[in-house]
Amino acid sequence: MSSNTTKKYPDASEIHALFSNLSTQPETFFERVAHDVDWTVMGTHPLAGRYNSLSDLQAATFARLGKIMKEPGIRLKPRNVIGGGEQEWCTVELVVNGVCENGLAFDNCYAWCCRFDESGVIVEVRAYLDSWLVREAIVQNEVPSHRADVPRIDAL
Repeated sequence: MSSNTTKKYPDASEIHALFSNLSTQPETFFERVAHDVDWTVMGTHPLAGRYNSLSDLQAATFARLGKIMKEPGIRLKPRNVIGGGEQEWCTVELVVNGVCENGLAFDNCYAWCCRFDESGVIVEVRAYLDSWLVREAIVQNEVPSHRADVPRIDAL
């Protein structure tokens, strides 16, 4: 690769700066996500799925988790960025240290594989995370159990 090539996509430092907004001003980050983003949350948990709009993604994931978190809520911070510049794809490693309403520690690591268009907007994401922890957070905090008592066999 020659030194006079022009980058088409945000480079690693620009991507890191963009993702840093998730810990302080998430709305600034989401301004750089396409309204019709193709965002897949990988795994087998209540938030997993493929979302074809930013509003659907936010309602099904960020807003849903936000309702069960103590302040300051979900504050993702980038740890590493791989790719960008001449590559439309990058991977961003993110970390969150949160606490659910019931006291469950929500210490999670994410890897988001992101594709940018040539205007620097995120148009596709595949997000990998700790599925078990997300499931536990939702199950323990979102819906109170209304399970009836089951009698003990030896008491019958």
